[in-house]
Amino acid sequence: ATCGHGCKYGECTGPNKCKCFPGFTGKTCNQDLNECGLKPRPCEHRCMNTHGSYKCYCLNGYMLMPDGTCASSRTCATVNCQYGCEEVKGQVQCLCPSGGLQLGPNGRTCIDIDECSTGKAVCSYNRRCVNTFGSFYCKCQLGYELKYTSGHYNCVDVNECVTNTHRCNLHAECLNTEGSFQCKCKQGYRGSGLDCA
Repeated sequence: ATCGHGCKYGECTGPNKCKCFPGFTGKTCNQDLNECGLKPRPCEHRCMNTHGSYKCYCLNGYMLMPDGTCASSRTCATVNCQYGCEEVKGQVQCLCPSGGLQLGPNGRTCIDIDECSTGKAVCSYNRRCVNTFGSFYCKCQLGYELKYTSGHYNCVDVNECVTNTHRCNLHAECLNTEGSFQCKCKQGYRGSGLDCA
């Protein structure tokens, strides 16, 4: 089976037919499935969609059970956690629904960890890190775009001269470079290439 456009988060099962891995959807399995919008809802109280998955959390006064349900807890109610809590050996601890969040100084609310600035996120050389609340993703560097080539997705150079996204002067030539472009004034003109006189 061959899939001309590829299956980003799935496998090719027939001519241009993708079977998506759990948590993904779309013709080429390139879209994150928002499990929180499914019926029946996967979480009893609150749901946070994540890349390829989801996390459940409970309202204050409830604790999250392993099956995604929320059980009433007198001890949790007194702690006043933002995202519910768990009881470990009689001790009450507030929870954060994602590894990209950490408990704030008050021990009750969750604050975002910027994986891009802490160096926790590792993106390949031609991708840049974009922080999101509770997570991050790797995006192609400026001057590159995501394309499916030779069996997988890659960040490939955008030819600004062909796509006409350059800012070269009317009297200048556009020269494509890796990840960028250069402007050179035509014969008989002088300037930076952005301005030619």
